[in-house]
Amino acid sequence: MDTPEYNRFVDPEKMEAMIPDEGPKDMISTDFQEIKQLARQGYWARNYTLRGKVYQKLIEDIPCRTVTPDACVYSDIVGKIVGKHSSSNLPLPEFVDNSLVPSYCLNPQGEEAVRKILLCIANQFPDISFCPTLPAIVALLLHYSIDEAECFEKTCHILACNDPSKRFIDQSFLAFESSCMTFGDLANKYCQAAHRMVVELSEDVLQVYCDWHRWLFGDLPFSYFARVFDVFMVEGYKVLYRVALAILKFYCKAKAGQPLDSDNVKQDIRVFVRDIEKSVSPEKLLDKSFAIRLFSRKEIQLLQMANETALKQKGITVYNKSVSSSQRQFVHLAVHAENFQSEIVTVKEMRDIWSWLPERFALCQPLLIFSTMQHGYSLTRLYYHCDGHEPTLLLLKTTTKEVCGAYLSTDWRDRNKFGGKLSFFGTGECFVFRLKPKVQRYVWVVIKHPELAKNQNSASEPTTSSLQLSHTDSTDPSKRLSPFLAARHFGLPSKAESLFMAGSNECIIIGGGGGQALYIDADLNRGHTGHCETFNNEPLCSENFLISSLEVWGFWNADIQE
Repeated sequence: MDTPEYNRFVDPEKMEAMIPDEGPKDMISTDFQEIKQLARQGYWARNYTLRGKVYQKLIEDIPCRTVTPDACVYSDIVGKIVGKHSSSNLPLPEFVDNSLVPSYCLNPQGEEAVRKILLCIANQFPDISFCPTLPAIVALLLHYSIDEAECFEKTCHILACNDPSKRFIDQSFLAFESSCMTFGDLANKYCQAAHRMVVELSEDVLQVYCDWHRWLFGDLPFSYFARVFDVFMVEGYKVLYRVALAILKFYCKAKAGQPLDSDNVKQDIRVFVRDIEKSVSPEKLLDKSFAIRLFSRKEIQLLQMANETALKQKGITVYNKSVSSSQRQFVHLAVHAENFQSEIVTVKEMRDIWSWLPERFALCQPLLIFSTMQHGYSLTRLYYHCDGHEPTLLLLKTTTKEVCGAYLSTDWRDRNKFGGKLSFFGTGECFVFRLKPKVQRYVWVVIKHPELAKNQNSASEPTTSSLQLSHTDSTDPSKRLSPFLAARHFGLPSKAESLFMAGSNECIIIGGGGGQALYIDADLNRGHTGHCETFNNEPLCSENFLISSLEVWGFWNADIQE
């Protein structure tokens, strides 16, 4: 391999089999948009030296604080820090959570160098509290560094980034956990078939999604991880979400038609990722990643902020070292069999519904706030018990034993803001579903067809629907219920796509435009369902139905004192 400056820590035979050194020798552009396309196309992926040069340039261009530990610092401290430990088995810093150091074609000297660099980083960055992705990043950068000191300097430069618009490496447990929740939100909305499969296979969906970093930073083969890192260094954190979602989609496709009898879907996905070369090329993986239609980086940041707020409210900000990674108890689906009773759904069915919720509410336990069996068949009583709760989950069973319902993102008392007139309110996190005889969820039509939303920055006048929903604005969008999909972030083309929920003394309506997803009368006895433009749904049960029982559930956070 004709790269003497970069092969000190690499096993040449493994590396040549992994990445043949045969690509272009120089960059052909300095324009950002062109570099972005070159990164996605793998322009420098087949030339070891060129990739090293590109990484050097990209890292140098990262804005960071004035004083950043450099190669000279490493030379000064490495002996003192490493000398405290046995060189034959250097420990890893606590913040990596006992992560294994990926081999990535490194020789034994390279694997030891990774540990030395991590120990020195821990010394220079005492504020890093949780960062299990760092061993993989250091191991990769060691490939493209002439010595340990240069690798240390590159890693420190990435860690010291101080541009609030850029995000590279989560360095706290709060950021790490909220990113897991954010990934769960994205999977829930953009990988519905795969998400449904994970729900069927696992007891706790969030436990599965907490591994999404591990899929990328450790399980992916080196040649795949390097391609992802190429694009990540140019485009930032959103790339990681895209690739992990693509992995989930490919996993679902690979398992299609197979018996769903796995008792450890977490491990099954990891095995799939390690063996991904058997079914998916790096090019195919990236193509699928960028074919997923996500909203802007700003929207993902707002969702991350909302999830961080939910974790802070639960008091989950610091890693609990007394709990092993296989026993993580903090992010889980909070539906417990011992204290759950419903006339309409079983514990398993409620857990399936819970897996559809925004992750910050999946942290809460279900609280029955209204039931026709307890409170009678009266819409007035439903409002009395439900006003002040946000969000809520409505379940109903018909006299023919069909079961359907809706997740409603906004407090029912917002109906009072329209002076008694039946008017729609709510946000794009609302959805409707049916459980019996067939399980199906219908989300806001704009989620599946974002082209329906106008440009957020358009100077055009707001539509009727955006004016209707303007009361949901908040000075701090991270504390609102729907930062990612809230209708206030869109200029919708027509009223029909944002008719989420409406209520009066005569009825409640969920979904509108050409029909109603659910209509329920004032006596909570009769209703009808049909196709509506808001959710583009099929009828949720028999089109005209009689109600056997109806329940409304709220969300109880046991860690917050009322």
